[in-house]
Amino acid sequence: MRLPRTNNRGMGSPRASRRVLTLNVGSSSLKAALYDIHSSESLLMSAVADGIGTAAAALRITNAAAGAAFETQESLATQRDALAALFSYLEQHRWDQGLDIVGHRIVHGGPLYSEPALITEKMVHELTQLLPLDPEHLPNALNAIAFVAARYPTLQQAACFDTAFHRHLPQAARTFALPESFYQEGIRRYGFHGLSYEYALQALRELDASRAAGRVIVAHLGSGASMAAIDAGHCIDTSMGFTPTSGLMMGTRAGEIDPDVILHLIGNKGMSVAQVSTLLHEHSGLLGVSGISSDMRLLLDRQASDPQAAAAVELFCYRAKKYLGAYAAALGGLDALVFTGGIGEHAASVRERICAGLGNLGIQVDSPRNQANAAVISSDASPVTVRVIKTDEGLVIARHAARLCG
Repeated sequence: MRLPRTNNRGMGSPRASRRVLTLNVGSSSLKAALYDIHSSESLLMSAVADGIGTAAAALRITNAAAGAAFETQESLATQRDALAALFSYLEQHRWDQGLDIVGHRIVHGGPLYSEPALITEKMVHELTQLLPLDPEHLPNALNAIAFVAARYPTLQQAACFDTAFHRHLPQAARTFALPESFYQEGIRRYGFHGLSYEYALQALRELDASRAAGRVIVAHLGSGASMAAIDAGHCIDTSMGFTPTSGLMMGTRAGEIDPDVILHLIGNKGMSVAQVSTLLHEHSGLLGVSGISSDMRLLLDRQASDPQAAAAVELFCYRAKKYLGAYAAALGGLDALVFTGGIGEHAASVRERICAGLGNLGIQVDSPRNQANAAVISSDASPVTVRVIKTDEGLVIARHAARLCG
């Protein structure tokens, strides 16, 4: 792979604004957006491909100004197919003209990368060493970097790490109770969903600066779910650790689990490491408990008639409530609670169940506001402000990438 030197500007001509393409490549999805970053931030185009590798996969592209949508008809068997379809559309409609930089969401930065940076061959080599820590996301992100480098050899690319937001975790929050030598080898708690947390905190600053500067908990609840405790703008603890598998219950991931369960599965049940990994990452969480689906919307629809669906929803909410209480204790109180992510933004009943009975923490949810998915769902008398903020990881990536190529 040939990448440009860090002093190359890319394809664009010198000007005050920056045209930035952001890429977020998941295990079976692709999200992209094109921004013009200047004194204002303009979204020009967005694209989403879901279910890559299935018969239902399709790439949907929306022109932000016209509101018109385009949907591919060709097969999207791999993420590379989705990237090829995306860039073919960009080139056909000349959206790639004047492009200054491509920003990538990189889930794991390991111990070496704690802030956004321009991508170099050295970085790609070092990230390749982290593949065992993030086998779900990192291989596809590296493939996307290689795809762009092959198509536009002089175009700069930037890496924005989900772990960077948590780089100042206190020693006690980032350390496992293992011998010090393991910490020095990089076996420590890193935290993830950092781009989403960064956006939520910045949005909260614009909405309520005084509370944003205080004690804040952000719950990013989606197919991947985590929670972060933030004090005076700095993350002091977060539920995901060494990898994105730990902490809260998720769509298909188990989250918190007794490590001896894993040893039991390998030693006494005869399961291989690969089989246990597949179980913990792909067949646990909401899907595993319900036996039906990892989609919270479907489980909420069926919980009245299906005990296992109800059990999955209950366990998800209970786990989140426990972490919420623990982080309120770690912060020494609470000023604001923010829900974000697909479930956090849209599942009113989940938010209500998580917050129920937490009046002792100062959390009082107004049911009509919550059911309406209002921006503020706490009551006027609630000491803690409870908000719903729609996350925008792409915009955070675009901001960092524009700064890096400036």
